[in-house]
Amino acid sequence: MALADDTKQQIQQSYRDVLAGKDIRARYGQRLMIAEIARYMGDITENDGQRTSPPSACVVEAGTGTGKTLAYLIAAIPVAKALGKTLVISTATVALQDQIVHKDLPDLKKHSKMEFSWTLAKGRGRYLCMSRLEARLHDEGNGDSDTMPLFLLDGPGHEEPGTRAFFEEMLASYGSRTWDGDRDHWPDQIPDDVWRQVTTDHRQCTNRHCSYFDSCAFFDARKDLDDADIVVANHDLVLADLALGGGAILPEPENALFIFDEAHHLPDKALNHFAASVPLNATRQWLKQLSQALGKMQPYLSPSTLAAKTIDRVSHASREVDVALTEVYDEAEQNTGWEFSEERRSAQWRYPEGELPEALADLAANARLATANLVRQLGVLADELQKAFDERKEHEVDRETAESWYPVIGSFHARSEEQLRLWAAWCEPTAVKAEQDASGEEASPKPRAKLKSPPAARWAVRQRWDHAEDITLFSSPVLADNLLYSRLWSRAYGAVLTSATLTALGRFDRLQARAGLPEASRFLVVPSSFRYAEMATVEVPAMTAMPTDDAFTDALVSRLPALWAGEKATLVLFTSRRQMQLVRDALAPEYPDLIITQDDMAKGEVLRQHCARVDEGRPSVLFGVASFAEGIDLPGKYLGHVVITRLPFSVPDDPIEASLAEWVTQRGGNPFMEITVPDASIKLVQAVGRLLRTEQDTGRVTILDRRIIARRYGQLLLDALPPFRRIIEH
Repeated sequence: MALADDTKQQIQQSYRDVLAGKDIRARYGQRLMIAEIARYMGDITENDGQRTSPPSACVVEAGTGTGKTLAYLIAAIPVAKALGKTLVISTATVALQDQIVHKDLPDLKKHSKMEFSWTLAKGRGRYLCMSRLEARLHDEGNGDSDTMPLFLLDGPGHEEPGTRAFFEEMLASYGSRTWDGDRDHWPDQIPDDVWRQVTTDHRQCTNRHCSYFDSCAFFDARKDLDDADIVVANHDLVLADLALGGGAILPEPENALFIFDEAHHLPDKALNHFAASVPLNATRQWLKQLSQALGKMQPYLSPSTLAAKTIDRVSHASREVDVALTEVYDEAEQNTGWEFSEERRSAQWRYPEGELPEALADLAANARLATANLVRQLGVLADELQKAFDERKEHEVDRETAESWYPVIGSFHARSEEQLRLWAAWCEPTAVKAEQDASGEEASPKPRAKLKSPPAARWAVRQRWDHAEDITLFSSPVLADNLLYSRLWSRAYGAVLTSATLTALGRFDRLQARAGLPEASRFLVVPSSFRYAEMATVEVPAMTAMPTDDAFTDALVSRLPALWAGEKATLVLFTSRRQMQLVRDALAPEYPDLIITQDDMAKGEVLRQHCARVDEGRPSVLFGVASFAEGIDLPGKYLGHVVITRLPFSVPDDPIEASLAEWVTQRGGNPFMEITVPDASIKLVQAVGRLLRTEQDTGRVTILDRRIIARRYGQLLLDALPPFRRIIEH
């Protein structure tokens, strides 16, 4: 349907109101983006609320300074409301999610006349579970209710994470409502192993049957989800919802307009989400824990009940899994060409084309059957415990027992389901196997038909420690194209993807292939408002060594001090953590109190200390790796020089990349030019993007990797950068 006149008018008037209210001027790129998104949404045809036009997405690359968030909010909110659809905004990072919820949306509502409501959606695992916290304190011997109020009277302290005092402080903060139970809103970082003790997942949560349901942080945060015009989520939550069939957590894709901000992360997030792994020895240890738990639970159940009988079946099933895992371990250990290097205690083996040796494939099939049986029996046991929560019916298990043991069994059930995903993925027939099965004989040496998508990557990693070792099996899709197309693009009413870096070497082809974007999608690069040639230079100085030379680390040590001399704030980006540390160790004694590396402390604290030094008029040099090449914002005086030590080519031993390269080669392509160089281009543009954050910023970028001018592909990478003034030493 074409946009109704009043919707168009509302978009235009809202933009005028915001510009006037904030006393800012219109940006050409921002107006272009608003128009493109509104036009795309207006072109979607529907019948009785269901999309009838072919699947499509609107892809907008817009650099720093465009004002992307305001553009997509102003374009999409009136359209979504007119259509009666929920606007789902998805980000890759918690920081942007919080910014949209606490800053951008309130700001827009204040300055425009638009009426809309919004809510934040995060996964259950980001919220405190009061039941788990109580159990944790009870385990610490703090279960006597007489002692509980004493620490609630104490003022908030800063206790060491994981201690009893820390959990008491957590309870006091939540009880007094100074904290909302959201992990991201706790004043300090909570380590994963500590947080796991006080959160839950859908398999362990008793929902309405929990005694803390009315004060539950997760359900409290979810109250507004069904009624809100806008749901601000993140890519992980969207993918988790799609894995559950869509509509389980978020609105159904058919009834949603999606905006994916930081959309360049979506394909990788999807791969991570649908990957699976099983550490064989660690899983056998886990089976022992399961056996101990069942032993402790048994006395609480009458011997004749289904729950008690099911415990026996679970025990039997877990023994079968243990036998199957032992056989897989022995086969993988003895018949794999493991190669350990001196400095690394791990070795990796990738199965070409995902093809498993016959003996290993047979044992994997046994492990799959045994694990499926364990999943089934744990499911029956969980169901039996859950029935005890229904107060309208008599049940064989008493409620107190069910409340104590349901989360425990739920946790084991969820873990066994994760293991089954790996075995199911390992037992999927590959193209070679399917061809053999179809012909009834060995696959012929003639060229095989080209597969539309690459087979899944399968690999194993063997790790050695001082007193133990393990082999972990992995499986992952190589491209997220089919997953995203079938679960998202083909179902969503509409979808907008935006980011500062969506093109590779100036084209959208790589994104389209990785994300499986529909053919009818539309693509736009919004011109930047930055005057790049006046604001910054890109410099390639002479170097005594190439990154591929052994002497390159020494060359960095001798070159860097001259580069940061006279600068107030410098960011030096490395592709290797080891190299970063070697350079730091060599230079730090000569330059005390100058260099901070991203490993020295939490990311926020590193940036805070860097800015504090600059504010005091002292120079500061930040050393960082990949995450600092993308996720940091240091405007104005806080960053004047970005030094890129080497081009960000991906590590050659990544099994997913290697599987993709293998597939491209088989199709007659050149994986280096089709995958490696475009991906490096995206990372390089992101790294360079740290320099200019506002239209007032100035500075320089120095690239110490001479391959950017010495190799044929280097010119492509250089031309894909913003049009800085170039200074190249020959």
